[in-house]
Amino acid sequence: MRVFRNIIRVLNQLRPSRLPSWLLVLGATFYFSVLSSCSNSQAVNRPDTIRVDYAYYNPVSLVLKQKGWLEEDLKKDQVKVEWVLSQGSNKALEFLNSRSLDFGSTAGAAALIGKANGNPIKSIYVYSKPEWAALVVPANSSIKTIADLKGKKIAATRGTDPYIFLLRALDKAGLSAKDVEIIQLQHADGRAALEKGDVDAWAGLDPHMAKSEIEKNSRLFFREPNFNSYGVLNVREEFAQKYPDYVGRVLAAYEKGREWALQNPAELKQVLVQESKLTDVVAAKQLERTDLSNSRIGDSQRDVITSAGDVLKKSGIIESSVDVNQTVSSLIDPQYVEKLASK
Repeated sequence: MRVFRNIIRVLNQLRPSRLPSWLLVLGATFYFSVLSSCSNSQAVNRPDTIRVDYAYYNPVSLVLKQKGWLEEDLKKDQVKVEWVLSQGSNKALEFLNSRSLDFGSTAGAAALIGKANGNPIKSIYVYSKPEWAALVVPANSSIKTIADLKGKKIAATRGTDPYIFLLRALDKAGLSAKDVEIIQLQHADGRAALEKGDVDAWAGLDPHMAKSEIEKNSRLFFREPNFNSYGVLNVREEFAQKYPDYVGRVLAAYEKGREWALQNPAELKQVLVQESKLTDVVAAKQLERTDLSNSRIGDSQRDVITSAGDVLKKSGIIESSVDVNQTVSSLIDPQYVEKLASK
């Protein structure tokens, strides 16, 4: 830019009689076109709005939404923040795929389903290690083991961790989805169906599961923490490629929220109560099953997600031609959280 300013300065110093007027006009036009191009280039590197989801199964997202720290950081760049409610991993993945979200929170195994089906995302951050999924029956149910589910109606939300949890539980008992009748319902509707007696069991998700457990004495008859595939934050690949600095800014806000949550457990419970309209007891039950101590994504998540992928292929949720290991490697991208940790 300094070169072009010097050219104009020289042109202005020359007498008009020695320099054709058309050349002066040409030089000025060229200068301003370059200036405009540089200005536009700077604008391209700054999004107008960043769309982030919040979810009741992701307490850190609720903290960020309530505290406004991300808006505060991005305000100086005149970048807006738009919050979108995700009612389950399947909805977050739909929003990411349709570009209605730039950042969406899902279970790790659910993100694998999205990636395997062509959803262009990267999993870049762990917002929790929860035991948020289990198999649930009414208090008076005779069902006690996975084998007892054969021929029964089970409510589940396809493409979410509870759904994958169900498939893994059936597989462990030598059963498959063909041995039961899976009723496709969103999480809240699945809880309602269980409590009304419309289904025999439900692949539950907190906080709905905690609510049913506390208020209706529903029984978590099968629990396996290692079948829960972490809570991961995903970013659209296109967004990450265009705005890598803003990916870091979002993760910095997430880290601030996670650390605040660890340091203020009582206040975190109140945020969950206020945002999701839960009672104190239900919120406490959900948080007791939610570990926020680590945000790094890497080998631990890769192992759990890969194990889930094997069952997903066997169940036909992922095409048999999909290379699970390669897909998981393409999905998990630790570079952004590693940069954050090194600061």
